[in-house]
Amino acid sequence: MSDSANVVLRFVLYVDLMLLFGVALFGLYSFKGQERLSGTALPFRRLLTGTAGLGALLSIAGMVLMVRAMSSEPDVTELRPHLEMMLFETDIGMAWAVRMIALAVAGLAVMLNPRAPGISLVIAATAGGIALASLAWSGHGAMDEGSRRYGHFTADILHLLVAGAWLGALLAIGLMAQIRVLQSEVHIRLLARAVKRFELVGALIVVIITVTGVVNYLFIVGPQLDGVLLSQYGMLLAIKVLLFAGMLILAALNRFHLGPALERSLREGQHRVAAHALRRSVVVEMVAAVLIVGLVAWLGTLSPEVE
Repeated sequence: MSDSANVVLRFVLYVDLMLLFGVALFGLYSFKGQERLSGTALPFRRLLTGTAGLGALLSIAGMVLMVRAMSSEPDVTELRPHLEMMLFETDIGMAWAVRMIALAVAGLAVMLNPRAPGISLVIAATAGGIALASLAWSGHGAMDEGSRRYGHFTADILHLLVAGAWLGALLAIGLMAQIRVLQSEVHIRLLARAVKRFELVGALIVVIITVTGVVNYLFIVGPQLDGVLLSQYGMLLAIKVLLFAGMLILAALNRFHLGPALERSLREGQHRVAAHALRRSVVVEMVAAVLIVGLVAWLGTLSPEVE
């Protein structure tokens, strides 16, 4: 498996599982009662079923490619003993199995949405969070031992979960802010309330993602900067930090200007301009977030110590 194929596969899988967890979680803290029904505010069934199914396919492809590369076996039909060894004798294999079970549960949970929308989102968010957390076993934390290993895994998992919550919320708000969707005052009020509720969640996300990001850097590199920034790992990390700073600026714009503007538009009856401005800002913020996930997928294949 080439390095580029590995990075691309990791990137798509990261984005997919983050959206599965983040969108389901967004539905829980932004809506209540029948508002969580698929199609009322968001197409939960289509979004969550699609991400769960795609996540399973990507996970299978990733496992096959990984085993094929590690075994140097060109014939896929001869990979069975190597796959069994990977699945039953390694931590990565166990994490993969847990992820596949979690994705199956998430996909089935969405089927409950018409009868019990709240319960379906609770199960989908929980299963999606477990699937997302399993990616930590393919990161730098897997190389540590003892108490350091558990500390690194904890920071990695928290970092993944809050990043997923942020990315999922951005997609949800972007979909809700489409002009063709905002055809009634009910939908406009749902959007305004969702943006308002995300303010507190977003502030918590920023704190956790910053702290866990620093902790992960200390685990991987240590308390030093000399020499690291000149390496490929360091340059990619610096780009990631700059993109994150840009996201913070856009988040502040949404919080202190675009969100209140949308609320004012409800009173004035002119919501199109406010909704368009909010959606444009969210789309730019989401592009930055996706680029960061791509850098994370790349950084996970690099080691600053080796360089």
